[in-house]
Amino acid sequence: MNDFGDMMKQAQKIQAQMQEAQAEMSQLQVQGESGAGLVRVTMNGRHEVSRVEIDPTVLNEDKSVLEDLLAAACNDTVRRVEKAQAEKMQEVGGGMLAGLNLPFGKMPF
Repeated sequence: MNDFGDMMKQAQKIQAQMQEAQAEMSQLQVQGESGAGLVRVTMNGRHEVSRVEIDPTVLNEDKSVLEDLLAAACNDTVRRVEKAQAEKMQEVGGGMLAGLNLPFGKMPF
């Protein structure tokens, strides 16, 4: 019974750390780009865009070029946010969960 109590305490500790990490990630500011920096997008950890920067030279291009660059910059930013989130979860969860001998296999991080 003592092992189960210890496991529950450890699970509560992990849950608190995960909630703290999620709060930190929501404050995260990540910038992605396309066209070698011609278009830059800044996004937070909740995938909300907070800033879009467009180099003035792009405004002389066809509309479709700007649309493609903007889509590529958004996609780059999303990938960077997700990578930062995965790294943070690995930092929080990887060390804590590695010590647990859980019956359902290896955790996905």
